[in-house]
Amino acid sequence: MGRVIFSFCLFSVLFFPTLSHGAEMSAATAQCLDCHSGISPGMVSAWKLSRHARVTPGEALKKPERERRISAASLPNDLAGHSIGCAECHTRNPEKHKDTVEHNGFQVHVVVSPEDCATCHPVEAKQYGQNIMSHAYGNLMNNALYRDMTRVINGVQVLTGKQITIRPPTPETEADSCLSCHGTKVEVTGTKARETSMGEMEFPVLAGWPNMGVGRLNPDGSKGSCSSCHTWHQFSIEMARKPHTCSQCHKGPDVPAYAVYQVSKHGNIHESMGKTWNFEAVPWTVGKDFTAPTCASCHVSLVVTEGGEVVAERSHRMNDRLPWRIFGLIYAHAHPKSPDTSIIRNKNDQPLPLTLTGEPAAQFLIDAGEQQQRRQVMQQVCMGCHTQKWVDGYWARFEHTIQTTNEMTLTSTGMMMQAWDNKAATGLAQGGSLTDEAIEKTWAEQWLFFGNSTRFSSAMQGADYGVFANGRWYMAKNIQELWDWMKSTVRRKE
Repeated sequence: MGRVIFSFCLFSVLFFPTLSHGAEMSAATAQCLDCHSGISPGMVSAWKLSRHARVTPGEALKKPERERRISAASLPNDLAGHSIGCAECHTRNPEKHKDTVEHNGFQVHVVVSPEDCATCHPVEAKQYGQNIMSHAYGNLMNNALYRDMTRVINGVQVLTGKQITIRPPTPETEADSCLSCHGTKVEVTGTKARETSMGEMEFPVLAGWPNMGVGRLNPDGSKGSCSSCHTWHQFSIEMARKPHTCSQCHKGPDVPAYAVYQVSKHGNIHESMGKTWNFEAVPWTVGKDFTAPTCASCHVSLVVTEGGEVVAERSHRMNDRLPWRIFGLIYAHAHPKSPDTSIIRNKNDQPLPLTLTGEPAAQFLIDAGEQQQRRQVMQQVCMGCHTQKWVDGYWARFEHTIQTTNEMTLTSTGMMMQAWDNKAATGLAQGGSLTDEAIEKTWAEQWLFFGNSTRFSSAMQGADYGVFANGRWYMAKNIQELWDWMKSTVRRKE
């Protein structure tokens, strides 16, 4: 009996009403922990390490403006005075969540969304909603050409007689493949009773779950997942600032940003010296907290000098510092105006920002003035460590690389168009696909892999990734392979 009492007292010290190292928690969260410390100990342990557990929103709001990690001007009365725990997130806005169920006397939902996080982080949530990442699901699945590419990649190839056909990909395959990063559509398909240690309980049945994709469509109607970068249940700013987090989706060969970063001088410094950096500081001081850029310092973080001068404002609209869109499409081009790229139509009524011959759909893309403004913002980050002459020289090389890789892609596309015109392959005009034949896959690699790699290398000091590691060597080799195929195939058909 004494052992039982001792165990209960120890449990109470650990969890009620405060953590030994944390802030006072709500009674609702304490009730959640009463069960989940045993059912989901990893989740509870991660949360105990989080800032959510240690600092109340009220305390966070009292910080000097530059040091705040929340952007709300005021807070609901039920949040300000205690830690942010299970109940504060999983019972927020229950009327908006189609996945809300009654659970031990609470209205609980499984999927915590950016709209829930917006209670304390409204500016970040709004910016993220204007970010091309938050529209990643629709930008892929609502674009007929991209959707066809997922069919070709994810569909099961079946030999039927003397023909190969493609069986459409299943939702499970899509969720395990492209939608792992782009995000799934999470829908409630019903509820299911399950026997638990607390007796029988009802749980929602979710299609498209689990998923942390950047453009996930949530049951409350919102888009995106904050946990893509700030993984639950610790929600660490340190994790979001480290390049490994971005590598989940930006590794290659189609988006080789992380691979390029690893071999760059910046990546070398991070790998060699990063263990001494302060990834938690807000604001983030260049030269003091870190000495070389990470993905976050260039694209997201509030960066200041040691004198407190702002180098770049915090932004969760990732394209604020991007004049060019350099990956994922046939040609690099000025960044789209809208994060919803599925609305784009070129002059041939194709859902692409340029025609196959490289003519831009200018009405959907930012103009030269906006490009220059974004260029200056990004260059200001570069100037945190480099001279103007260095920065100007590097940007001149990068934008020259955009031009030459587009030219090389235009050459390969010209040959592919000749093949379609000569019925050596079946393209869009012939009622076919852009990427389902072997020669079309060869052409697609020109821009999807090799052009992208060359541009990323130029943008991020990636050296060999712009030459032999999926760089210029492969762009040249690819054109020669296309040309040799044209000579042997198209001429034979003439």
